[in-house]
Parts: sequence; C-alpha cells; structure tokens
Amino acid sequence: MYSSNLVLAIAAAILPHVHAQNTTTNSATTSSGSGVPAQVSPAWLSSVVPLSGNVQSYPSGSSSIPTGPLPSVNFSATGYPTGWTTPATTSEEVQAVIKAIDWTKVPNSPVRKANSNGDLDMSGYASSDPDCWWSATGCVQSKNPLVPPDVAACPQVGDWGLTYDDGPLTAEDGGVWAEPHLYDFLANNSQKAGLFYIGSNVIAAPAAAQRALANGHTICVHTWSHPAMTSLSNESVVAELYWTMKAIKEITGVTTKCWRPPYGDVDDRVRGIAWQMGLQTILWDEDTDDWNMPGEGGGNLSPETVDGYFENWIASRKNGTDNKTGHIVLQHELNNSTVSMAEKWLPQIKQVFNVVPWNQCFNISHPYWETNFVYPTSNENSTDKGASVTTSSSLTPSSIVTTSGNSSARPTDSASLATAANSTSGGSHITLSTLAPYLTLTFVIFIISF
Repeated sequence: MYSSNLVLAIAAAILPHVHAQNTTTNSATTSSGSGVPAQVSPAWLSSVVPLSGNVQSYPSGSSSIPTGPLPSVNFSATGYPTGWTTPATTSEEVQAVIKAIDWTKVPNSPVRKANSNGDLDMSGYASSDPDCWWSATGCVQSKNPLVPPDVAACPQVGDWGLTYDDGPLTAEDGGVWAEPHLYDFLANNSQKAGLFYIGSNVIAAPAAAQRALANGHTICVHTWSHPAMTSLSNESVVAELYWTMKAIKEITGVTTKCWRPPYGDVDDRVRGIAWQMGLQTILWDEDTDDWNMPGEGGGNLSPETVDGYFENWIASRKNGTDNKTGHIVLQHELNNSTVSMAEKWLPQIKQVFNVVPWNQCFNISHPYWETNFVYPTSNENSTDKGASVTTSSSLTPSSIVTTSGNSSARPTDSASLATAANSTSGGSHITLSTLAPYLTLTFVIFIISF
C-alpha cells in the first residue's frame, strides 16, 4: 500500500489540469463559437484615463440609484473633433486604429452615394443584395462569414427590448426635457434601457452619461455625428466610431461592445470595420418613428400616429397575434416630443410586455470589455433587484435575426455578443470531457491505494 503522501502528490499534479478545464477566465479576446473570428479588446483605447467618480459595477441590491439634478463634471473636450461633423481621418489616434485593422477581412463594397439631403441613392443596386445592405433590403444576416448576424429582435415572445437613440439629450436641445428627465423617469419605474450615444452629445453632457451608467443602463455607440455610414469612406467610418468610443471610455470608464448605425444604414463593409473595432451591430424590428414628430430636430408626423403604433403593438400582444418573437424597439431621447412620448407609453407597455434592455433578452451580461460590470440575464429579475432610488445631485453608488415559430429559447451569455447572434438555446451542461479529469483522478487514487 502506497503512502498518503504519494496520493497527495499525484492529486496535486492532476488537480491544476482539472481546474484549468473547468474555469472560465476573462481575457482580452472573445470567441463567437460559430466560425466567426474572435474579437480583440481595443488596445488603442488602453491609454485612455477615465474621469474619476464613476461607478465600478452594475447597481446591486445594496446600491442606490441616483436621481435628481446632475452634478458638475470637470471635463475638457480639448483634442476632440468638432461636434456633429465627421471627424478628420489624419489624426494620430485615428491612424493608429486604421493600421490595427486587417483590411483583407473587410469586404470591398462600394461607398454609397447620398444626395444633399443625406438620402441614399440605391439606383443600380443588385436585387440579390450582395452586400447585405440594410437600407436597401432590411438584411440583418451578414453575407460575410467573418461577421456575425446583426442583433435585430429579442428571441423570446413577449420581450420588449427597450432602446433609445441619440442621447444623452443635452440642455441645448432638450431644455427642461434634457437629461436626467428620462433617466429619472426610468429609475422611478425600476426600468433599465439600452442607450445608443452620439459622441458629440457625450462630451457635451458628460454628467448625463455618467448618470446613465450609474443607473444601470447599457451604453452603446451611435457614431460621432449621425451620418449614413455606408456613404463614408473606410477611414471615416473608423473615425466616427473611434471618437465616440473614446468619449464614452473617458467619461464613463467603460469600453462598449455594441453600436447602432444611424438610420440603420449598414452593409458588410461597415459591419466588418465595426466588428474589428470590437463592436457588434444592433438594429431593431419595431420602429416608433417618434423622431419624426414635431420638435427640435424632428419632422411633421402627428403624435397621434405614433400613439397608434403603440396601441397596435399592445393589442397584438393581448390578442395573441404577436406570437413569433420578441422585439427590439427603436425610440429616441431626441427632444421634448420623443421623451414625453416615451414616458407616456412605458407604463402601459410594461403591463403586457416583459420590458428589458436589448442585451438582457439575449442573456448578455458583459456588454463592455471591462469585466467588472455584470448585467442581469433573462433568468434574473428585470427590475432594480432591490436597489433603492435616491434623489441626489452628487451621489455615486460604489438576431438575433428574427426566428420563426413560437420559440422561447434565449441564447446564453458569453463574453462575445457574436455568440448570442448565432445561438438558439441556452443553459450549461456536463459532458464526458468535462468529467474526464475527475474520473481519472478518482481512478488513480483508487489504484494506488491498494
């Protein structure tokens, strides 16, 4: 019979391998698990020093959700491009990103033409849709095998993926409706949302961006100046995304993994660039058209028409005809009209839908490259999980493509958004390969004991 010391020695040699096979670690890369090349954490943002005072994790039951007037933030926009104009591509920072991209993996789709009003010219574009150009065909399933499908609709019937574009709403554009108006409303209704930020607005309203993160919303990129992205050169696409990512990182401290193209205008060329910059494309399947109502920067669509959209969505859910998938819904924090419309309908929507941020309906708990932010998944309560709402001006709390049928499966969380874009079911499971190291250890100990 061998000594117990020998048994322990052999166990010590084997156990590290057992642990290595059964421990998931956070790293600077994420794999899609679907043949799509892994994304890499944007190294060109690693030197950005965030402002102090930001939260360092998602608000939990022991945290307070801040509301009320925003504190002053000591932030200098020196070095940033002029707001609401496509940035130059010659800066050292943008050039560093351009050089980091493997351009052999970006499709050579043509730069689209736009008229003086910004409307895209689609004449002559092939009906076969070779570039998966959303503006022309609504395509969300990339034809480039190096890029995952777009996130376009929550897979679970009854889910309402709540998203707002064009924020943070500044005092200059929103007046009394500026943030934190909508954010306070959401906090008081125990509701989180996905926020797609304009970089120009982030540097103009840094305290609002910080408040959004503290409140537990999911922050994503919506470009620097809101152009039709397929009408830009490769270099300008990089510049629009880079400066917005930098602004979000410097002001909030997070490096986001998600973006939404203005007007939904994306093709496989733009997707390919965004993917290599660490961003997954997020679209929608229901559009409120709220941006087109009268208001600052708005149009002439009657509010009654937008009311009708909400009424029809509620009715369809109640009568059972909305039974294929859940939804990701496009709304805006653009002006007084869009914010008031959002606040009017959210309580009614929550009566018939499970309203969650877009990422929660896909079980994506890590929407940022920083792994200390862990967001709820679909198996967790979609409200504030016991966190209290506190009024304070300075408090800092320490497709995815549309599926057919009545599927209720949600993809499981991964460090990669691409996994969600290609998954149809979730849950962990035990395999023989997982158990093998334990069985081996048990067998060895059994043998040497005799």
